Amino acid sequence: MSSSPSIPPIVSFDGVSKQYGDGPLILDDIEMSVNKGEFISLIGPSGCGKSTILKLISGLAPITKGTLTVAGMTPENAREEMAFVFQEPTLLPWKTVEKNVETLLKLRGVSKDRRAGIASQMINLVGLDHAPKHFPRQLSGGMRMRVSIARALSVSPKIILMDEPFGALDEMTRDRLNEDLVEIRAREEFTAFFVTHSVAEAVFLSTRIVVLSANPGRIHEIIEVPFQYPRTEALRDRHDFHDLVIKVSQSLRSVEESAHAARKAAVA
Repeated sequence: MSSSPSIPPIVSFDGVSKQYGDGPLILDDIEMSVNKGEFISLIGPSGCGKSTILKLISGLAPITKGTLTVAGMTPENAREEMAFVFQEPTLLPWKTVEKNVETLLKLRGVSKDRRAGIASQMINLVGLDHAPKHFPRQLSGGMRMRVSIARALSVSPKIILMDEPFGALDEMTRDRLNEDLVEIRAREEFTAFFVTHSVAEAVFLSTRIVVLSANPGRIHEIIEVPFQYPRTEALRDRHDFHDLVIKVSQSLRSVEESAHAARKAAVA
């Protein structure tokens, strides 16, 4: 009996480097394969290329060297398969919640009735069914970010790219949105790339954590997260959760110490 062919990764980096013009090398020799349904967090010191990786996947910036495939295509050809959630919600202030959620659908030519139906589903999914007629100024920071997530989900993306979406929120709101995001992902089954500076957030959300070094950005370590989904608030109180937070923090500290030593050597 022949074995079934292996499923190719949804995103594959093969020796990928990135340089803007004649500037310094931003990313160097990135090797990484990500399977469908994974949640990958990217952490590392400022300037290590975390956000650049998202831009390469999305096709917003071309690679300089190597090969990058997304859903079996070039990033530019795979744009319909992806959605981006930025650090700021980037909502249109003159549009209501429901009209903001419909924005991407309208750009893709979806009919008015279908747009309204999908927007209603997504608004319910992110827990804003009480506020579809609200304007952004009437919403808290966490609620505005929920609208941004609903808008991204409206186009049923295979991949969601999230660039520190909860970085500006207080810890309690961030924790709650992390829990909500885990629940949403269980229903929508997307693959996620998530940039964060919070080690605890990365551990709570991820299947794997990619620790990057800087100048240029390289993969220092990829750490598996063994906890089963669904993940709830109770996970944060477990000893093995805290142990993994410490392990990832130590890896990040090693990167930062190496960078500090390199800077001192360059000055000497």
